[in-house]
Amino acid sequence: MAQLTSHHTLPPFPEDLKTAPLVSVSFAKLEADDNKSFSDFFQARQELGFFYLDFVGSKLGETITSEAEELNKVQKEFFALPNGVKDVYGRPHLHPFYAYRYTETEGKDENGAPLRNANYNLRKDDILGQCERLACHPLILEPQDLFERYVRHCRAAVDVLLEHLNAHLQLPAGTLANLHRIHERSGDHVRFTQNHPGAFNEERARSAEHTDFGSLTILFNWLGGLQVRLPVTEEWVYVKPIPGSCIVNLGDAMVKFTAGLLRSNIHRVVPAPSTQAHLIRNSLVFFTRPEDKVVLKRLKGGIIDAQPQSEVPELEMTSHEWIMGVFTSKGFEGKARNPEPQVPVPVSIPA
Repeated sequence: MAQLTSHHTLPPFPEDLKTAPLVSVSFAKLEADDNKSFSDFFQARQELGFFYLDFVGSKLGETITSEAEELNKVQKEFFALPNGVKDVYGRPHLHPFYAYRYTETEGKDENGAPLRNANYNLRKDDILGQCERLACHPLILEPQDLFERYVRHCRAAVDVLLEHLNAHLQLPAGTLANLHRIHERSGDHVRFTQNHPGAFNEERARSAEHTDFGSLTILFNWLGGLQVRLPVTEEWVYVKPIPGSCIVNLGDAMVKFTAGLLRSNIHRVVPAPSTQAHLIRNSLVFFTRPEDKVVLKRLKGGIIDAQPQSEVPELEMTSHEWIMGVFTSKGFEGKARNPEPQVPVPVSIPA
């Protein structure tokens, strides 16, 4: 499996650094309905909200890993384009969310232009042809087949996870799956990210603290830099990249659906540690979110019904209203902490 990834070409993650105690869950065993893997998976969702999903031994999982490596090459090519070219596909003029976005760093490139730490969101519905596609560079259009396979395969893996969550929550069959149908419009998207080397800055790190909005996030990291805050001690620790595994975390929508039974943990991205600190850091993310029309509210049934009822009336909005009306207004991730949605503000949203 190591030959399917490029981790061995990079300086190793420092062995003496304290790291997050993430549970490793075998995807192959989840596919085979292994009871021990079920328990590990559900425990991880309740405690830290993050876990390693080990793809070794799974045909689907190893395919996703290989595709992630190919997309990592694509994103490096895209981020190497001249700034003026990338800006054509930027926010807010292209779209307030599904677009290229950057912040300038202290460094300069060979032409004297400021270096950029950047993100590029590519929505699932564009990739699968389920809406009028936003403009994008030929570097993105040419590997269309790769993007489509990656999205469909990631969603197939997510469907397996949702099925097991549904069973552990003792919800009626298909409850979670029917909130996340791939052929319906949703906020699912692929995200490219690139961060240049730089010194650790506490203020900048603090401003980057966030939880994810959606349901499940699949993350491929090649270098360290992701940190999670431990729930009891509130200590920030690195998450070590593991060849053959992706990192999966729960988002705020699942916390909302389960009345707080599941956990969306706060995390952030900081410069890579010591041995890797001199390198440009890329990561590849696939976000799964509820369908645009799904109302974010507590689900009924199973063990969710045993959760305490709030005396405050539940404010409701759709997933799309939350993403575009509240979430996006706070930044790329915002600083949500398992949020109670606010009253939506009408906004004009490009298709």
